Amino acid sequence: MTQGPTVSVIVVSHGRPDDLARCLQGLQQLDYAPFEIVVVADEAGLKRVSAMGWAERVKTRRQAVANISQARNQGILAASGDILAFIDDDAVPEPTWLAALVAPFSADDVAAAGGFVRGRNGISFQWKARYIDEGGQAQPLDVDPGAVTVLKGRPGYAIKTEGTNMAFRRDVLAGLGGFDPAYHFYLDETDLNLRLAEHGARTAIVPLAEVHHGFAPSDRRRRDRVPQTLFDVGASTAVFQRRHGFGPEQRLICRENERKRLLRHMVAGRIEPRDVGRLLATLEQGFDAGAARSLGPLSPLGDAAEPFLEFRGFGAGATTALAGTPLKRAALDAEARALVAQGQRVSVFRFSHSALFHRTGFVEGGYWLQTGGVFGRSDRDQPLFSLWKLGRRVRQEIARVTPQRGISGPGDL
Repeated sequence: MTQGPTVSVIVVSHGRPDDLARCLQGLQQLDYAPFEIVVVADEAGLKRVSAMGWAERVKTRRQAVANISQARNQGILAASGDILAFIDDDAVPEPTWLAALVAPFSADDVAAAGGFVRGRNGISFQWKARYIDEGGQAQPLDVDPGAVTVLKGRPGYAIKTEGTNMAFRRDVLAGLGGFDPAYHFYLDETDLNLRLAEHGARTAIVPLAEVHHGFAPSDRRRRDRVPQTLFDVGASTAVFQRRHGFGPEQRLICRENERKRLLRHMVAGRIEPRDVGRLLATLEQGFDAGAARSLGPLSPLGDAAEPFLEFRGFGAGATTALAGTPLKRAALDAEARALVAQGQRVSVFRFSHSALFHRTGFVEGGYWLQTGGVFGRSDRDQPLFSLWKLGRRVRQEIARVTPQRGISGPGDL
């Protein structure tokens, strides 16, 4: 197990107790010490934490209002670690996530770090490295996918960290006033990245610090990622424009991006033409609200209110690999659950003799499951069909994920 500085992992949750429970089960399997968990959630989320028997294992704070910046600041005030790491409630970290994300802080001049984020299929990347240009727009950043890259920010060039996979030195983050509560949702971490850049802070991009982000449904979006409302997008864009002195083009870019996104949903049949106008109207309402929102100065946040509460998870150990075809589904599931109950990390590779695309994720039962065809693609740049034998394909997939998963063997074939 990696030993390093004390780390507080902060999870904000609102209206998603099931996703929160899944995230916490993933955090339980982190191969890092010492760390604590701070959960800032609504009543439903806190009840789920209690039902899991975790009320005494983690720090909790109640946040009834859906304001992610305010909730994260509550988490900062409760957190006692030297490093503060953030993950969303609808995300699950790879077991090596925290060790990889925190490692760059061994250099005294590193103030922040961010990792890569995989999307719903568990294979494709949702976000890799990005930077924020002088117009406040996120742009792709080319980095070595197998190494840590440390970059220094400056006015007009900020290193982007993703809200579901980022870490900061507590003294730096608290000294900047944490997150701006004027951003209820959207652009909250981008605003912070710009403030860090203004101070010339160094940010580490850590590709092997991976989380899987599910984009769970909420009061803002459906399960298929169709927005329910664009109000907060508009409001935060207007706040962002005012905070950083951007001109009217900020709203024009936002309006055009959202219009294109809605049209893609319409073409795919997820929404009707009339929904495009209705949702764009909520964007305009948000613009007006953000333009009128009070913007006060950000004051430094204080020291932690409580001592460090070290979380005791699975501890040191590698991930066990199990493999087979769908005919062994029940047996693989039973064995995986039994091993997890014993405190072991488990990855199951269940492949059919087909060319189905692969998917992977952290499933009920507390283990990682990869499914697909023996002949199908996992990485989406692979051929549509490749001739493999089951055992060789399993070993190939184990090798692909071992840097993030820490798998110990070739699988039970």
